[in-house]
Amino acid sequence: MGPHPSVAAIRLAVRRVLHDILTDHTSTIGRSTGHLRTAAGRGPAERPPSPLVLVACSGGADSMALASALAFEAPKLGIRAGGVTIDHGLQPGSGLRADEVVVKLRGLGLDPVESIAVSVGREGGPEAAARDARYAALDAAAERHGATAVLLGHTRDDQAETVLLGLARGSGIRSLSGMAAVSGAGGRYRRPFLALDRQTARKACMAQSLSVWDDPHNADPAYTRSRLRHEGLPALEKALGKGVVEALARTARLSRDDADALDTWASQAEASVRDATGLLECAKLYALPPAVRRRILRRAAIEAGAPAGSLFARHIEEVDRLITGWRGQGVINLPGRVVAQRQGGRLVIRQG
Repeated sequence: MGPHPSVAAIRLAVRRVLHDILTDHTSTIGRSTGHLRTAAGRGPAERPPSPLVLVACSGGADSMALASALAFEAPKLGIRAGGVTIDHGLQPGSGLRADEVVVKLRGLGLDPVESIAVSVGREGGPEAAARDARYAALDAAAERHGATAVLLGHTRDDQAETVLLGLARGSGIRSLSGMAAVSGAGGRYRRPFLALDRQTARKACMAQSLSVWDDPHNADPAYTRSRLRHEGLPALEKALGKGVVEALARTARLSRDDADALDTWASQAEASVRDATGLLECAKLYALPPAVRRRILRRAAIEAGAPAGSLFARHIEEVDRLITGWRGQGVINLPGRVVAQRQGGRLVIRQG
């Protein structure tokens, strides 16, 4: 008799991602060495070192299910598996809970396993600040352990919430594309559960008798995502019927394909709208489709020092009006002390 259907589903999702990671890792090793060298006097060709994959685990149902699937699947593929839990220090006893997660991960057979305490700032609001601190810690852990990838437990429900938040911000198609299955430098972050719902992960934990921790922040109406999860999405399902989450996740996939295509177009077009000194020519920018032109403007602002996370659609629209609605406007101030201005038919974006 096979495993519970929910357990089979999470293991299959992780197995597919691990196969991709192993293929990418082998290709990278092959390119860096040129070929597998045979050591003198040591017989057969040397095998590339097995990759290490870490799971980011909060102790919640999604990430515990992910950790259990990684622990089960990785050894069968010759992949080393470890885990990291982040202590945000935002609740009493958070350090003790992080220690408990470490014990659970080691009990699954993961190694190395560590808990990392982070300091959460205030920039961008509590949710964004916690996310920034968490990813910085995960990046550092991956570098420290030489990990090939870090698995994240985001589900289809998380994807739907992300799409709705992007829609509410009015940030354009890239926001609607939600979370990528593969992201980060070199494809470090992988999200195996984006096609699975949250209930599947919870059922998998129950079927394996895995104890989980329900973060009270996930039910706290003070947080935007929590309100969306417990009030917004249920209201949409009541009004529109079941299937809203699946439809939003599908929107994310389709939007990502479109956004990637437009990004590629903008990258190819950028060289053609710069003069010999590298400045952007307004007339040539004007001739481009708006979606392509604004991507070029955004990239230029980021290259000048504007933080990507603080650069919103309204900022780019103001800069775009220097191209499409020129009436002698002055300097446009952007985040990161970057300024944009039109000078003699050229667009100058620089540190102020």
